[in-house]
Amino acid sequence: MIQLNGITWNHTRGLLPMLATAQCFEETHPGIAIHWQKRSLQAFADAPLADLAQRFDLMVIDHPSIGEAAEHGLLLPLDTLLPTEFLVDQAANSVGQSHSSYLYNGHQWALAIDAATPIAGYRPGHIAEPELPRTWSDLVALARRGLVATPGLAIDSLMAFFMLANALKAEPFTTPEAVISPAHAGTATQALQMLRELIHLSAPGSLDRNPIRTWQLLSQSGTSSDTIAYCPFAYGYSNYSRAGYAPNLIAATNLITLDDGTPLRSTLGGAGLAISASCQHPEIAAEYAQFVASPLTQRTLYTTSGGQPGHRAAWLDPEANRLTQNFFANTLPTLDAAWVRPRWPGFIAFQDAASAIIHRYLREPGISEQSVLADFNASLTRHKEL
Repeated sequence: MIQLNGITWNHTRGLLPMLATAQCFEETHPGIAIHWQKRSLQAFADAPLADLAQRFDLMVIDHPSIGEAAEHGLLLPLDTLLPTEFLVDQAANSVGQSHSSYLYNGHQWALAIDAATPIAGYRPGHIAEPELPRTWSDLVALARRGLVATPGLAIDSLMAFFMLANALKAEPFTTPEAVISPAHAGTATQALQMLRELIHLSAPGSLDRNPIRTWQLLSQSGTSSDTIAYCPFAYGYSNYSRAGYAPNLIAATNLITLDDGTPLRSTLGGAGLAISASCQHPEIAAEYAQFVASPLTQRTLYTTSGGQPGHRAAWLDPEANRLTQNFFANTLPTLDAAWVRPRWPGFIAFQDAASAIIHRYLREPGISEQSVLADFNASLTRHKEL
């Protein structure tokens, strides 16, 4: 018996489709067993891969870790294991830049089996579609009425800052020495102030909620949940738009615009399936990875098992959209427009430090935007030298 061990993340979206695809693959490949374990969402976002790559054959990972993985030889380049025509199809049918986000130094290090970015969502029974905010001023007004929940956990606050900076024409990391170019320091200050105002007007506890807890709040019934009607941006989870998953269905939609009509451009997330360099059976692992990422599996077994696929055919599939109240069709434009974070080797360590910096700014009064930007830049310099 050949056994492959995999590690994914702890949510229905992350775990169940891997269990389902492993079971199906085992049934058609006698003598092969694939065992999946799970880790927390926070660990998925920022835990180093070196230890995992020693212990697991298959890893579901976040694309900003690709630079570290490539630099230290933690993963196998999939372009040496998979057919060229298969990878060409993956690239041609990517949801936004999901596929290319795992391309680094000329090699494909993971397959984009999962696609996600912050989207908007609302509870239809609590707010009518004509009442939904269209602009940032509309959103602030709705938040003042106590109807908005925004995920403000440290990592999510940093992703929201990147989103606002992009919308305000101050794309992050365009100069080597600064997170935001010094020429756009005023714009970065505006982005921080906008985020702080929204978080402070959002539902109590927002600074401690990640996207999962935010969608749970919006979809549950209870004293606190029944006052919340809208989330302006949180990494999307099609599960909360599926009948039977939560007491109240979430209707997913695209992001609002700034007051001048500029659309928000969210920060791409999602997950990729990679093979560790320590894997003793790379050909079998690659065959399984190809099965999981194939168009047929993605729009059928993967999606029906609770997954959020990375292949475009699934996002356009009528049955996948019927199961999710049109989650995929309604949010695809936001996915296609999403911005991709850097992937240099020290980025995960920088991201962790920067998340703490912005979270402290949002939590503690009296911290200036200028000090936040200075701390960002100091951390950037420190971690780019790792």
